[in-house]
Amino acid sequence: MALRAQLEQRLHECARLAESGVNIVDPATTYVEVGVEVGTGTAIYPNTTITGSTIVGRNCRVGPNTVIIDSRIGDECEVFASVLEGAALEAGVDVGPFSHLRPDSYLESGVHIGNYVEVKASRLGRGTKVGHFSYIGDAEVGTNVNIGAGTVTCNFDGKRKSRTVIEDGAFIGSDTMLVAPVRVGRNAATGASSVVTRDVPEDSRVAGMPARVTARDRQELPRDGSRGSGPGE
Repeated sequence: MALRAQLEQRLHECARLAESGVNIVDPATTYVEVGVEVGTGTAIYPNTTITGSTIVGRNCRVGPNTVIIDSRIGDECEVFASVLEGAALEAGVDVGPFSHLRPDSYLESGVHIGNYVEVKASRLGRGTKVGHFSYIGDAEVGTNVNIGAGTVTCNFDGKRKSRTVIEDGAFIGSDTMLVAPVRVGRNAATGASSVVTRDVPEDSRVAGMPARVTARDRQELPRDGSRGSGPGE
């Protein structure tokens, strides 16, 4: 009887949402907890679980294979095959597949989080892109930042957590290690496989291990891709 009651309650929630203009693609495999709010025009795809104090905006795409817990999602977002816990997304954000937003992650409008990305206790500014295979933890990332594949904010030294700041327009090359506490200045760039242990001046480029300044103005940066690759290039 208890299982039947759970099933009926789950289907009731799906019916409630459908009546309010939400597209539940497969109610039999959709799990929406009582109290969750979903805006009209949003589509929820199979094998999706939404629980806690979650609010999903209008005209979103959620799932398939997605778990959302205690999160706020703005209008016209897409979350595909990913896990969100205590995260907040402004309008027009897309996440996934196979990414994880942990508590206190805040993504401003137009942020792109691709596949195999983990974000924790960080704020990402408008239009910033983290395409693949990266960890962004305890960080403040500005607007229109490009973070290349394999980037890691090295936020824990075994005793304490430290923060990374990446200012507007910066370009973080693939496989960059940002050893916190550290700041990357406005419009600065890191070369591929850089290990950044000191602050990077704005409008400069650093490369190497440890990273050193190789150009003082982004106008000097080569256009042959040698500054490192990443999404948006």
